[in-house]
Amino acid sequence: MERKLFTSLGGSNAIALHDRLSEIGFRRSHRLAHRPRCDECNECVPVRVRVQDFKTTRSMRRTLAANKGIEASVLPALASKEHFHLFQHYQLKRHRTGDMAKMKITDYKSMVEDTSVNTFLVEYRNSAEQLYAICLSDKLTDGLSLVYSFFDPDKKTSSLGTFLILWHIEKAREMGLQYIYLGHWVSSSKKMAYKRKFQPLEAYIRGHWSPL
Repeated sequence: MERKLFTSLGGSNAIALHDRLSEIGFRRSHRLAHRPRCDECNECVPVRVRVQDFKTTRSMRRTLAANKGIEASVLPALASKEHFHLFQHYQLKRHRTGDMAKMKITDYKSMVEDTSVNTFLVEYRNSAEQLYAICLSDKLTDGLSLVYSFFDPDKKTSSLGTFLILWHIEKAREMGLQYIYLGHWVSSSKKMAYKRKFQPLEAYIRGHWSPL
């Protein structure tokens, strides 16, 4: 049973509040900021990548080379039928039993557009304009926060999830930002193990960001 602490991101100070809460491990969903607050468990750990000190590994350079035909476009946080169909296909193929697989287009529209902060979409297409992936992200004062991403599970790609994070790291570097916020990491979760690849990685533990 999960227990969360949450607050509304509303009013004229929503952006500043979002910045401050992100610095202490909160994540955004719609107009809410939240983080786990379980009585006897601290397994969900917020993590972020230190952008300016980040160096690609040989494996990451192979991923960049394998995906060099995919171009990214930054778009306003507006839902479209094409994006929703990709989202739905991804959920049914990868997370069929999850709650998000039941989402209708109105739910998806709310996830993308119901925001009171600096939110944008990144669209990834190949040279033939085929849609490969979408990433919903927030711009913070000190970094970029990846809110949610999804991709075409039928496309033959090489580590597309890693490619999306590498793109955001480079974008943050271009913008002079310090961090990429990757949400929560759980040490026992194999699905979250990929986050450890992005070094130097920091974790918010006991009120402080420390190297992980």
